[in-house]
Amino acid sequence: MEADVMYNRRSTDKDKRVKKEEKKSMERFLVASKNKDKIHEIKEILDGFPFEIVGMESIGIHTDIVEDADSFEGNALIKASTIQKQVGGFVMADDSGLCIDALDGAPGIYSSRFCGEDSTYQEKFEKIWEMLKDVPKDQWTAHFVCAIAVVRPDGSHFVVKEQCDGVLLDTPRGENGFGYDPIFFVPEIGKTTAEISDEEKNAISHRGKALRSMLAILKES
Repeated sequence: MEADVMYNRRSTDKDKRVKKEEKKSMERFLVASKNKDKIHEIKEILDGFPFEIVGMESIGIHTDIVEDADSFEGNALIKASTIQKQVGGFVMADDSGLCIDALDGAPGIYSSRFCGEDSTYQEKFEKIWEMLKDVPKDQWTAHFVCAIAVVRPDGSHFVVKEQCDGVLLDTPRGENGFGYDPIFFVPEIGKTTAEISDEEKNAISHRGKALRSMLAILKES
């Protein structure tokens, strides 16, 4: 019995060492973001990706990047290029946001700063509802957009963009997700993106689609 316990312990320790060595040998894939929720979501979607996925702050990078492009694609590329010039290797960055059709695509690239950078998402929701008060509810259509830029070690790059379509609600629903998820209702599944599991969300979300498009390009190159 003792021999079996010792063998199992040695096997477990060996497995841990092997996994640690595999992680060390993996090429780093840096996510140019300080948003922990976003990094967690990216790691989940890219589970099995043969790179070690790390966030900026986990390797001591705290650079504040000025996102002054006029598009999701432009801002994603600014972030990825800025950090890649500092650390080299593979760097990816995304820029994402909520685009409301009745508001001509607002808040769009300003989604995270909408109502001020320090405003809560409840405050952002209330501002949106105020802006939509004269718009019929059946015209509260919107879409999440995600653009991902990848800069390779040699400095070459590519950008992909995907979206997820939905309708806004006038009451938050669900406890999962983050950002605008509680008011973003997806008719095809009959729930908000805050009411579904991470697995379900990753299958339909703008970021999930964009990451899969990114993977397809990386596999071809």
